[in-house]
Amino acid sequence: MYTLYYYPGAASLLVHWLLIEMELEHELRLVDIDAREHKSPEYLALNPNGVVPTLIVDGQPRFEAAALAMSLADRHADAGLAPPPEHPQRTQYNQWMFYLASALQAPLRLWWYPWDLQADDEAVRRGSQAQIEAACERLDSHLAQHGPYLLGERLSAADFYLTMLMRWSRNTPKPAHQWPHLAEFARRMKARPTFAELYRREGLSEWA
Repeated sequence: MYTLYYYPGAASLLVHWLLIEMELEHELRLVDIDAREHKSPEYLALNPNGVVPTLIVDGQPRFEAAALAMSLADRHADAGLAPPPEHPQRTQYNQWMFYLASALQAPLRLWWYPWDLQADDEAVRRGSQAQIEAACERLDSHLAQHGPYLLGERLSAADFYLTMLMRWSRNTPKPAHQWPHLAEFARRMKARPTFAELYRREGLSEWA
């Protein structure tokens, strides 16, 4: 059984959604970020980065949402959410996972927490927004030509990751769902029964 340290709507949402989607036995442990539990000595002993998620795998704490998603998809290959290493689409899958982490998650995090750079908040947000919009343009174009999912007809963990990041963009000046093919992609992903179950368990309502 897995144990997921999470906070509603945070990067842990990706891991939580995959656990539900793949019907994997797990327990949830809420990390109250508002009370700064993620900076407590007890939590830092599990995850020295002081962020969520942390997933207990075979008794060991592991972190980084994208890496956890890839690991879960590989460990439970019968769910079909990752091409196997020898598959022709494996390189493309890896490409999108890393692209989402660097080109979309990183600037989105800065848009939400610009003070992390200890610079002018508005300047950081403007720069982050330009990166976010460039990534959305690239993703929308790809889906237009090769959709409906990032790997074409094949659903993968990368699609769950992209959906979470689109949700994060909901309050930016131009949310990701304002691009037409990304909007259709989000509609398709949010129609999955596991999305509604995820929202129920995390008590979420925004961007439903």
